[in-house]
Amino acid sequence: MLGSSSKGGLMERVNLTDIEPKEMVPGFKARFIHSKNMTFAYWEIAPGCSLPVHSHPHEQVVNLLEGEFKFTVDGNTQTLKPGDVVIVPSDAEHSGETVTSCRILDVFQPVREDYR
Repeated sequence: MLGSSSKGGLMERVNLTDIEPKEMVPGFKARFIHSKNMTFAYWEIAPGCSLPVHSHPHEQVVNLLEGEFKFTVDGNTQTLKPGDVVIVPSDAEHSGETVTSCRILDVFQPVREDYR
């Protein structure tokens, strides 16, 4: 877990390359960082891969860093490009499909215990 003390003296540093990626869905590999209240998922996704429709109680912020990703939230589909950010409300059904290989940063609040 990363964090800093309220007294400002403690800072933990981690390099993403030191974290072993986990394949959570075929073609979707992520490196996870957990703070006290949030989970950060750094995804590398192969082209032509699909994320099935699902929902969770966590609020999610999707940041597309590289590639193109077709993303559906509550039946509304858009093709995301680098720089696009989407906020997914708690319990909203969503799914996705890569158009090209992608890098995505997802931020979840509260912590995704299932991703530890």
